[in-house]
Formats: sequence, C-alpha cells, structure tokens
Amino acid sequence: MNLLIDSGNTRLKWAVLQDGKLMPSHALVNQLLTRHELIAAWKRLTPERIAIACVGNALLLELVRTVALELWPSIDIIDVKSQAHAFGVHNAYRQPEKLGVDRWLALVAVHNLHHQPACIVDCGTAITVDLIDADGNHQGGLISPGLTLMKRSLAAGTGALLFDETNYVAGPADFTAAAIYSGTLAGAVGLIEHVLSRQANPMLVILTGGDAELIAAQFAARPTVDVDLVLRGLAIAFGLAIA
Repeated sequence: MNLLIDSGNTRLKWAVLQDGKLMPSHALVNQLLTRHELIAAWKRLTPERIAIACVGNALLLELVRTVALELWPSIDIIDVKSQAHAFGVHNAYRQPEKLGVDRWLALVAVHNLHHQPACIVDCGTAITVDLIDADGNHQGGLISPGLTLMKRSLAAGTGALLFDETNYVAGPADFTAAAIYSGTLAGAVGLIEHVLSRQANPMLVILTGGDAELIAAQFAARPTVDVDLVLRGLAIAFGLAIA
C-alpha cells in the first residue's frame, strides 16, 4: 500500500494505491485541517511509502509530514517536484521547476494514460489550461482565477456586489447573485473554448479539480472529467503502475 497526497491551495486530497489500483480519494478543506483530523483520517492506514505533491503553503506541508511521521515513524516520504523532462513529458517552462507540480503531474498522467494530444484544465482555486502533444511535448499553458476567486474579487472590488457561494441556473439572470454566477462560469468556459478554437487539430479535453464537473456540464460536447488526475500522475512519478 502506498499513500498519495495532493496538497492544493484549497484542499488536501489523498488516495491509497494498492495492487496497482487507485482507491477512492478523500479530501479535507485546508482552513479546517488539524492534526487531530489528519490522524483520525489516516490512523487505520498502513502505507509502505508516501508521495506528496504540494502547491499549498509550507505550514500545511509540515503538518502533513509531522502527522505522517507520528503515525509511521520509519515511513519513506517523497516530495515530488516538476522536472524538465521525465516520464515521457517535456516541460515547456523556461524554468521547469516553476511549473506547478499539480500541472506537471496532470501532464504526466494524461500523456502516460492517453497518449494523444490533449488540453488539460484544472478547475480549482485557479483555472489552469495546459496543452500537450502526442509525443509528450508540453506546449505551454494559461492561468486564470478560479470561479470562487472571480466572485471574491468582484465582492472585494465593489461596494454593492456580495460574495455568494450558491449555484444557480446558468444563463442571463434577473438578479445580481445569479448574474455573477453565470458570468464567472461563462468566463471559465470561454477561456477553454478560446484555447481550443486556436488548435489546428482535435484534442482530448480533460478537466480536473473541484469545479470540473460544474464547468464540464456547460459544454455541448462534454469533456472528460477526472478529478483524481493529479493523484494518477503522482503514482506514475512515484514509479508505480496503475490500472
């Protein structure tokens, strides 16, 4: 058994890989994360090794490492980092280590599992769009605020617009909260459609992240959704075969 951990900006997510199969993932919101909650979530696990991909803050990473060593004092913990070239993927960044490790692992997962040109969209705290060709060459990417950040920026930058987490029916609205919901959602969809419209050939479109299902539902031709894409990439980078 191996424990795979994806430490993001909003959530800590993990899954167990056993006999080449990725078990259902679990998550805790970073703001509510405590030592007690992590111990309760992990105390019945018996991992041989741990792989961590972290784009969240250093304090959270330290908490994760501390709890892991408390539960399993001799455990081998590996912090996976972005690379210039590995697992068949060529990183397009001028400074390869500056590419977020979550984006790097998504590229690794898609190339190794699908072997075709792809547009990978992580719909999380930020919306990232990365392109990769069939030979594993990363074509670069784009970064935009995620849906929640867009809403919060409107609330922070105006006197009358309030932050609202409610999901409404998408489309032209007759009250402000629904109009903000539809506008931010359309902005995310428009970004993806804009990128795809500039590609010469068809591509696999695959969405991951917390808002992936919500955004994918807005497309006439529904994209593939894989909310565990980063964990799959983490398994591959950890040298583990996955079914």
